[in-house]
Amino acid sequence: MSIKSEKGEVLLDIKGLEVEGFSDEKWHDIVKGVDVTLRRGEIMGLIGESGAGKSTLGLAAMGYTQPGCRIKVGEVNFDGVNLVKLSDAKMRSYWGNRMTYVAQSAAASFNPAHRLIAQTTAATLRSGNFSKEEAYGDARELYEALNLPNPHNIGERYPHQVSGGQLQRVMTAMAISPRPDLIVFDEPTTALDVTTQVEVLSAMRRIVENFNTAAIYITHDLAVVAQMADFIKVLRYGKEVEEAPTRQMLSDPKEAYTKSLWSVRSLKKKEHQGGDSILSLNGINASYGKAKVLYNVNIEVAKGTTVAVVGESGSGKSTAARVITGLLPQTAGTVEFDGKALPKELCDRSKEEKRRIQMIYQMADTAMNPRQTVSEIIGRPLEFYLGMRGSKKTARTIELLEMIELDEEFMQRLPSELSGGQKQRICIARALAAEPDFIICDEVTSALDQIVQEGILKLLMRLQKELGLTYLFITHDISTVKAISDQVVVMNKGEVVEQGQKTDVFKPPHPEYTELLLSSVPEMDPDWLTNLNVGRSSG
Repeated sequence: MSIKSEKGEVLLDIKGLEVEGFSDEKWHDIVKGVDVTLRRGEIMGLIGESGAGKSTLGLAAMGYTQPGCRIKVGEVNFDGVNLVKLSDAKMRSYWGNRMTYVAQSAAASFNPAHRLIAQTTAATLRSGNFSKEEAYGDARELYEALNLPNPHNIGERYPHQVSGGQLQRVMTAMAISPRPDLIVFDEPTTALDVTTQVEVLSAMRRIVENFNTAAIYITHDLAVVAQMADFIKVLRYGKEVEEAPTRQMLSDPKEAYTKSLWSVRSLKKKEHQGGDSILSLNGINASYGKAKVLYNVNIEVAKGTTVAVVGESGSGKSTAARVITGLLPQTAGTVEFDGKALPKELCDRSKEEKRRIQMIYQMADTAMNPRQTVSEIIGRPLEFYLGMRGSKKTARTIELLEMIELDEEFMQRLPSELSGGQKQRICIARALAAEPDFIICDEVTSALDQIVQEGILKLLMRLQKELGLTYLFITHDISTVKAISDQVVVMNKGEVVEQGQKTDVFKPPHPEYTELLLSSVPEMDPDWLTNLNVGRSSG
């Protein structure tokens, strides 16, 4: 598939863009007078807090707005054509062909009834420029470049048959498949573990360079944007704060707000040994059909502590959580909670056993009913577990919203009216509504910008101290592990390869797999990824 144009030409020229959204019976400004100039072969990093307007600007760069939003004023000039003036029919000839989008939540973006490879190649085949055989062969090459397992056959699976991280990589392949002029990456590595993220970032950068593609890279991870972007634009409340080449922005940000982004993640939890055991996994084996996933897993969690479970995508972290909650019955071993063996099946557990163990899921988009309001979502466990109704339930719902730093006006909003970070905070409030003793946090901060991440982690630690909560914290973010955990469990290919107190696990020398994880954590250095790849290839 050919390179389309000479490198260096201005591809995207946005002037005075204003986007507004309709809610509460009136229009509200979302993006406020932003300019963008992007050349072929360039990557613009777009950063800022949740609700800053990053995704709205990224979509508007493609001439698209979400339902309930509209471009109020301004120009979006793409290759010399003002997209704002085009008809919907004409715009559709651009989407999925000359411009593509990688969404933050792949799980909410795939059709569950179609195989992955058919969805990957749909836009490419629709163009009529390639045969099915050519498109499928190219898709498999992209799967391999993105480090997907079994790249020649994984496309035959359905979305539910792969992990969240794998699905995110398939979506990236889908966006790259038609070889567009512009790709908008909206938090594309959020769901990926650190080792996979390195491979995917490298592949994305190679593709942009090789095909002279322009890209907008939206992220809250400053270390990631440092590896990807030629220049960075900072947004806050829909307005541009500042813009500069990446090296300059990292070394010498001008505005106070940008400096505040650079200084986050100052959390450092003092290790706590905890009390008696509240949860024990003893010799757990688990399978999906005939495929064995967990092998003799033994994990001990003490009351009042936070145990972080880390490992690559497919290592068995989330599967262990599903066994604990009864969503996936183990094939061998026992799960003991507070000294009592739990029934394998969720349906065999009492309401009280269910109440005491809650789970916050990684994919907030698919964890909430899109037709229910925030009030209904949080109110359901209040009513089901605690019998709250009427004004008492409403008052408690408002309290829970305040705990997660959202106000009462969110009560009547639908999930589609929330940002990614706001959706995850609602999921946290829903888990807290049951007043549990033990909460499984499955990548709960992966969708949040770093300032909000820090606030949520502080909130979780405060609640733990006040309520005596115990957390099992599943994550691929090593900085989060260092900030919040007391103990660490490292998993690989369904087995526990190391576990112990945080200081012991992170103290060198490390076992080979733990060393790989730690060495894959991006640093705030634009040369880090290049140097890492050189080091690994020479090693």
